Amino acid sequence: MQAVEGDFLAALAGKNRGRAPVWFMRQAGRYLPNYRKLRETHTLLDLFLTPELAATITAMPVEELGVDAAILFSDITIPALAMGLDLSFCEGPKLASYLLKDRPFSFHVEMEKLYPVFEAVRLAKQRINVPLIGFCGGPFTVASYLVDGGEEGIKEWVAKSPEKLKELLDAIATLSISYLKLQIDAGVDAVQIFDSWANILSKEEFRRFCLPYYEEMIKEMDVPVILFAKQLGQHLDDLLFLPCALSLDASCSLVEVRKKTNKTLQGNIDPDLLFAPIPILQEKGRKLVESMKGDPAFIAGLGAGVKPGTPLEAVKALVKALQGIEDAH
Repeated sequence: MQAVEGDFLAALAGKNRGRAPVWFMRQAGRYLPNYRKLRETHTLLDLFLTPELAATITAMPVEELGVDAAILFSDITIPALAMGLDLSFCEGPKLASYLLKDRPFSFHVEMEKLYPVFEAVRLAKQRINVPLIGFCGGPFTVASYLVDGGEEGIKEWVAKSPEKLKELLDAIATLSISYLKLQIDAGVDAVQIFDSWANILSKEEFRRFCLPYYEEMIKEMDVPVILFAKQLGQHLDDLLFLPCALSLDASCSLVEVRKKTNKTLQGNIDPDLLFAPIPILQEKGRKLVESMKGDPAFIAGLGAGVKPGTPLEAVKALVKALQGIEDAH
């Protein structure tokens, strides 16, 4: 008989003896009614930087869904505040993008601006009874928000200003390491690196602008690390030697990836399936866990974050299906 609990930290160590633990990226957010109530009276930046509110939102999925891990409610661009940059949110983060004029990049880092994040970690740890995941953005992804022109702007830097880009990535990586270490000091049990823009790079560009920073950041951590990037599978051969878990999107077959590595794998249901009829969603969840049955290094979840407008009942149903709870509707 399978254990009732899914042990997230044991799965990260490759030693889980029960069912697969379950958590979702963006599991705290716009699909939760209690979150939407807070948004009626608070800006996103207020929610990120008010420790009591950030801790409350962090705990919501644990309390409402019964997931096996929580992830800190924050955003990958928040560390830009410590770099002296302005930050605002509409449908997505917007940063003051004057960096094209500044060379070399000599940010005067004001880490005290991020103290509310670390206090939110401490408060969340008092409220939840599951492991807490901290996080940061991959340096390349964070850089993509700092330059003019979005995707086209960062592609231009890759092609025409690679050395200048490396300077920027170096600065972001240094800040990110300190930021993660302070989250760990505050109490997070694991950290995840989100490199959501890495999929726009060729293999050689990935090796130059992403891989060295993963190595540097992971080496500095003393808790388990999970790496997420869109279409991570296309760089799998370069990543297998890294001492971290890999979070894979729906473009990968977990069964096929498992044939190549014993490292912890996380994922990988397509978030769009949460808009499908619940019986279809349940069946997909059951098939995923059945395909990885008995795997001691598997964490079940989505291949990307929960999307805005996702039906709450669908999220609840998928959590239960992945956890093997039959009454999932």
